[in-house]
Amino acid sequence: MTAAASAQNFALQLDAQHTTVNFTLGDVLHTVHGTFRLKQGALQFDPASGKLAGEIIVDAKSGETGNGMRDRKMHREVLESDKFPEIAFRPDHVDGAVSLSGKSTVRVHGIFSTHGSEHELTVPAEVEMFPDRWKAAFHFTLPYVSWGMKNPSTLFLRVSESVDIDVTTSGSIARGSMVRP
Repeated sequence: MTAAASAQNFALQLDAQHTTVNFTLGDVLHTVHGTFRLKQGALQFDPASGKLAGEIIVDAKSGETGNGMRDRKMHREVLESDKFPEIAFRPDHVDGAVSLSGKSTVRVHGIFSTHGSEHELTVPAEVEMFPDRWKAAFHFTLPYVSWGMKNPSTLFLRVSESVDIDVTTSGSIARGSMVRP
């Protein structure tokens, strides 16, 4: 049975301890890997309509690559994280059926807010539902330069104008306890 066939609604809480936000930025010499921390996240899902509401907020200031000089430049010149301390995704609907039990492949549509601007975004998601918890994995590419952020390339270092993002998360489910979004 799929969730779309059920009238049951879900309140989905993201657990920061079980959420990873990784990014990968390619450059000429090597690939840069880094992480961000989840600040908070809660979603409301109406499987009958596919409506999804809520917000996933990442702490922009938590971004790190393991290289202090590179991280300072990333925060100061690219993210401007003192001015824009949060990165947020506000989903509004799910394309595809979410199974009440087991794995589903869907697409999540919403508004991605970063660096003071908002962008429409649809991301593929692998979702797994359990009786009292859920987990999901997302992979998508953000065209950060075309979204108004500075490319940190220098004369000798050339990086990609987009960054790959991988998110894995899990959390609790409260079934039937929400108002339809």
